[in-house]
Amino acid sequence: MARASTRPTSRDVAQAAGVSQAAVSLVLGDKWRGRVSETTAQRVREAARELGYRPNLAARNLRLGRTRTVLLVVPALTTEFFAGVYTGAARVAAEHGFGVVLYPSPEGVGPARNPFASAQAALDGVLASSMAADALTAIRGDQLPLVMLDSDPGGSLGAATVNLDITDGVRQIADHLLGLGHRHFLHLAADIPSWTFEIRARELATRLATVPGTTLRTAPAPISIDGALTAAETALTTPGPHPTAIVCDDDKLAAGAYKALRRLGLRVPDDISVTGLDDLTLATALDPELTTVRLDSELFGERGMQALLAVLEGRTPDSGDIPVHLVVRASTAPPSAP
Repeated sequence: MARASTRPTSRDVAQAAGVSQAAVSLVLGDKWRGRVSETTAQRVREAARELGYRPNLAARNLRLGRTRTVLLVVPALTTEFFAGVYTGAARVAAEHGFGVVLYPSPEGVGPARNPFASAQAALDGVLASSMAADALTAIRGDQLPLVMLDSDPGGSLGAATVNLDITDGVRQIADHLLGLGHRHFLHLAADIPSWTFEIRARELATRLATVPGTTLRTAPAPISIDGALTAAETALTTPGPHPTAIVCDDDKLAAGAYKALRRLGLRVPDDISVTGLDDLTLATALDPELTTVRLDSELFGERGMQALLAVLEGRTPDSGDIPVHLVVRASTAPPSAP
């Protein structure tokens, strides 16, 4: 038993109950079901009652932050991907008593108006997509505890980075198309200066260069269906090797490529194969359905928030990129005979 003059701690409860401090936290936070047994939960409650333990909420708030509010900085919410990131992040935040404020950059990327009189006074930490990194300067978010999403681990602004394994996703696409016999490629590349798109271009070029006889042309395009349509149509009518496969940086660009091909009288995949990256709902709305890489946006948000909570608590976040998976549908086939 602790001395009367010493306030009992969760460590005291853990020792008395013969469990970890994490188990004490789960039981006293009423989040133990499915994680510890009923017997263990009862033992923890009895130990806490006997010791006279009361959670020190003031100390917890000082440790975790003043307001228990974090900011999620993303590009404008024009796709379901970032909606999924928010859903996952908010789910984990709620489990730990945190709220999430969304801060979408009005123009998608670039500086945006500061929504707070003082972001540092109003927030405990920031979770930010590298696609909206410029907005951090405007809100002074880079001066708060920060975790970056889709960011170069070697040059990140944040205390930690959480990434999807985009490099492996592009490798899976390239290997799929090379395996079908494709050798002439058009890369419909997002024209956003962001690390996540830079590594897509770099990995695609690197992988294709290992196979003799391949050609690769790159056409930058805004991430919009109309922008992709224009870029793809221009590239496909420019003299040079005729591509048999179009690799798109995301599914929306692939939708624009479909429209361009239809205008030019070309069929997917009979005349040309098309791939995307995201696996949005759009991928199965297209006809034929799109071969693409599935990115688990909700898991991405969950992992990002878990990393930020770890930073706020002085712990080292889990490492390792989140796996991604190629989903093969009807938009890819072996190239037609010349």
